[in-house]
Amino acid sequence: MITYKVTIKTGEDLFAGTDNYVYCKLIGESGESKKTSVEHWFIPQLGPGDVNQYDIDSDEDIGNILFVELEISRFMVHDYWFCCSVTVESPWGGSYHFPCYMWLADCTIKLREGTAKKFCDDQLPILKYYREHELQERQRLYRWKNWAPNLPRCIDAESVEDLPMDLRFNFRKQFDFNTSLGSAFAKLGVKQFLQKFEQSWTSTDDFEKIFCNVDSSIAAFVKDNWKQDWIFGYQFLNGFNPVLIQKCEKIPVNFPVTNAMVMKSLVNSTLEQEIENGRIFIVSYEMLDGLPANVIDGVQQYLAAPICLLHLNEQHQLMPIAIQLKQTPGGDNPIFLPSDAELDWLLAKMWVRSSDFQHLELVSHLLRTHLIGETFGMATLRNLPAVHPIYKLLIPHVKYTMEINTMARQRLISPDGFISQMCGVKIDIQHLTLAKAFQALTYRSLCLPEKLDDHGVTDLKGYYYKDDAKLIWSAIHKFVSSIVLSNYDSDKTVLNDPELQDWIKDLTGTGLQDLKNSEFPTSFRTRKELEIFLTMIIFTCSAQHSAVNNGQYDWAAWVPNSPCSMRRPPPTRKGFVTMEDIMDSLPGVNQSCLQMAITWVLTRPQPDKQCLGEYNEYFTEESAKDHIKRFQEDLQKIDCTIRERNKGLPLPYTYLLHQNIENSVSI
Repeated sequence: MITYKVTIKTGEDLFAGTDNYVYCKLIGESGESKKTSVEHWFIPQLGPGDVNQYDIDSDEDIGNILFVELEISRFMVHDYWFCCSVTVESPWGGSYHFPCYMWLADCTIKLREGTAKKFCDDQLPILKYYREHELQERQRLYRWKNWAPNLPRCIDAESVEDLPMDLRFNFRKQFDFNTSLGSAFAKLGVKQFLQKFEQSWTSTDDFEKIFCNVDSSIAAFVKDNWKQDWIFGYQFLNGFNPVLIQKCEKIPVNFPVTNAMVMKSLVNSTLEQEIENGRIFIVSYEMLDGLPANVIDGVQQYLAAPICLLHLNEQHQLMPIAIQLKQTPGGDNPIFLPSDAELDWLLAKMWVRSSDFQHLELVSHLLRTHLIGETFGMATLRNLPAVHPIYKLLIPHVKYTMEINTMARQRLISPDGFISQMCGVKIDIQHLTLAKAFQALTYRSLCLPEKLDDHGVTDLKGYYYKDDAKLIWSAIHKFVSSIVLSNYDSDKTVLNDPELQDWIKDLTGTGLQDLKNSEFPTSFRTRKELEIFLTMIIFTCSAQHSAVNNGQYDWAAWVPNSPCSMRRPPPTRKGFVTMEDIMDSLPGVNQSCLQMAITWVLTRPQPDKQCLGEYNEYFTEESAKDHIKRFQEDLQKIDCTIRERNKGLPLPYTYLLHQNIENSVSI
């Protein structure tokens, strides 16, 4: 008789344990062990967070252990068990680790030993069969669906309940999400204002009635300084949507700004000279052009598609010098200037900030992190077996994107969802906006170094988002390269990996099939191509999402700074704006409360958060663990750099600190 020591680790979630019957059997190259009971109702052992050891006997040496087979059968009710991993120690001192990280109920499952293996690394027919069977089952569970025309494909699920258990949040996170909006209303003390519907405030000072419980130092700074031009310009660099600013090489033909208009803003210089010196920048919201606006509680909303020109002054402040509120020039579309009447200029800036809010929620945030991230996750689950090194690399970054997106489609951006009740774009028009932005999406625009270069902002000072994002991109790329080089010894091994090639074909050929002229790869020919693509995925689903998500409450809690919608049309003349016009344009009481509550929900600390660089035990090899350790050390060094920089700033930029970057899009 030969005895193997088997250690089973159960997840720590409140309901991760089980009372079901659980049996374990070891399968080796030379035979099988006896099937052994490790849990039954009268001897409960597999409780939340438990690490239990068992003796499993075999009549003979079963050789190199290939699988751990777990059989879970119902005791009384359907009861899921979350198994983290199984470790097996042989009598001769060998140790085998079998990652699981799955919810199991009423099933028999074989776990493969955790060493990363490509298709070509498996020579035994049983191992090749297992890979194929695993992917067949995954493709049955994870099916593509077309959510709306000309958008990225998504998972075929109408509600969270339709999702496989392994894609769902744990109980704590699910409960937190379900109760978060109520918690926001209670914390912010705005519940009593929610029944006022579209009642207007009488002055901007009235917004302090719902601001008294805001505990963000940045939001407080914004409240005190939001009218100043420098804080307006600063937000294009380091606010909640720091991705649109571009160097202006030439004044667009649809934005007829002249030197005479802006000469007061350009001391001892001209517009032409400042463009040549690389000190003129531009932001355009053409994606919002021509979109019909929402109707909220019977009140018509209004949209604009501004163009804003900015000047980088000697103090490295980005100062607005001209604003046009519609894309097509004309007599009813004046160019607003800092030299105009104070309220004219203030309202023009409000319109830009409101458009920035719309663009953030629909394009920078929803489309370019959430929806695109879901395609990465779906392709990974459908085409890469759990033992594949790229699956191990990517799964922490894409696993839960399907749940948060399904929740968003079901509860937030549905016709009666909270986003639809708050924002100025109609729900059906949101789809059109997303489709328009999706068709403009390119692979290059998702690769940070190339995008910064294309925008001409690589050397722009005071652009802390850019500085921090470049450091994190480099750290991710270094880590990804180490994993790729450890598993692919040449370009040929990349080209000849059928699962990897199926993965990219499914991603671009199905998930992104409606994307035209995007230059996304349809195959990988070299290790370098693979490294850049994987870096892009991890960066998009972690750091980029944090950059466009985490600042929403800071910059939108003071509603006049970033109005979620506008209730009067943009001005068509200069010199006639009154404070009453401004207050009638800004969101009403109910909308303001929703804006504060939803942005608080989206940016608050999350329960059971996994930060960038945390990989559980997906990788079992010591070499991979060393690469992960060095990656985490690099991220900590970046943290130190950011914190040291922030010491001298009146507004510290913290959204890309390591503790604030989740591994994946999960909120």
